[in-house]
Order: sequence, then structure tokens, then C-alpha cells
Amino acid sequence: MTTAINDPYQTFGKGYGLQRRTDPQIQTLIDNALGDATTVVNVGAGTGSYEPVGRRVLAVEPSVTMLAQRPPGAAPAVRATAEAIPLADNAVDVGLAILTVHHWPDAEKGLDELVRVSRRQVVLTWDPAMMSRSFWLISEYLPEIGRREATAAAIGVVTAGLSRHHAEVEVRPVPVPADCADRFLAAHWRRPHAYLDPAVRAASSGIAALPPEVVDAAMQHLTDDLAGGRWQRRHHDLLERDALDVGYRLVIT
Repeated sequence: MTTAINDPYQTFGKGYGLQRRTDPQIQTLIDNALGDATTVVNVGAGTGSYEPVGRRVLAVEPSVTMLAQRPPGAAPAVRATAEAIPLADNAVDVGLAILTVHHWPDAEKGLDELVRVSRRQVVLTWDPAMMSRSFWLISEYLPEIGRREATAAAIGVVTAGLSRHHAEVEVRPVPVPADCADRFLAAHWRRPHAYLDPAVRAASSGIAALPPEVVDAAMQHLTDDLAGGRWQRRHHDLLERDALDVGYRLVIT
């Protein structure tokens, strides 16, 4: 029964519809990965970001908090989990999963389901080790994110899960634009002041899941560094860049 589905986003998902918007450059990379697919199931669909236009799409999402934030005109959605997708075998051309596998209670089973219902898969995930090294918010202010996400169901779990079913799995980098419209964790790598906004932090589960006292201390540290010009001196090179690879990856079969 749907009432038994856990909804963790009741706690930190209320602002996703405003904060987590489709970035056009990332959308282009996803559309290219979808290729000539005409039917798509978007698993862990959230509020509908990156759902392709001009294709038949079914959204699968367990959270009523997220479903309530889907905009008018979004693809039809069903409340279900990745581990039990309500579709027949090979029902669609592509199974799409955007920054969601790490939230699945059983990522291995969810990936098996994604493969079962779709002939190809496109998954946006990230490399936690690379992000911890290359993204200043983690390496300098919130190393707790790196420690917490070191064992997340991210790039290693996704590639292993899809490789069980496919002889070839391609991994493509997803650089983050400097003006990224989607406010996921590393979206503001060139806009450090954005992380001082509680609404921005609330829309990133990597930050929102941490104890408030940890985040508050880190934000005070960042505030002081920005006011004193220390952040700007350390990262002056970033201010000249239009995009940055911090570890986000598209895994494609």
C-alpha cells in the first residue's frame, strides 16, 4: 500500500520545487544521452527536473512531498519506489534516474528494477571521492559531507549495478556551469555567498542531513572568510571559469 512508503523529504524537501530547477546545459547532456528514445520512465523523479520534452514520460516518485511540488503540465506520475517499479519488463526505451540512487533504500534492487523495465539506462550520479577533493565547500568547510557520503550509493554502486546487466557501461563527465540554475550541492562553486542562504542549503540533502550546529559553524567560518577576502584569495582562479568538473557523472548503457 502506498501509505507504507517512507517519505524522508517531509523533513527537508519542502523547497525543492523552487530551488531544484532544470539547468539547460545539463539538460542538453541528458537529452543527448537519451538518444532516440521515445518512451522514458523517470525513477525518483522528484519535482520533475530534467524530464525530457517531446517523449512519453512516466514519473515514479515515492514522496508525497515531492509529488505535491510537481508543476502543472509535468509528466504523469505514480507513487512507487525504485525497488518496485509498476511497469512490465522492457516497457520503455530508457530508464532515467537523476541524482536519486543514493536515496533509494536498496540501491542494488532499484537498479535491477530500472534495468528490468527499460532497454537502456541513463543515471546521473557523482564520484564522492573526487567531489571531496575538488569542491571547496567540502574540503574546507564541511568535511562531514565527504565522510557521510564516502559510502553513498553513487558512482561505484551505479556502475557495478548496471554492469551486472550490460557488457558496456559508459561514464560521461557533467561539468557544472558557473550560473547553474539547479541548486544541487555543488551548483554554487563560483557563488559562495549562496550557501549562506538557508533555503539553498535546505534544497541540498548533503547539507540538510547534517546536524544544524555543524552547518551553522561552517557557515560562520565561510562568512568570516568571505568578509576577510580569504575565500577570494584562495579561489581567485574559479572566478575566471565558466564550468567546473567536481565529479558529477552520467552513467549510460
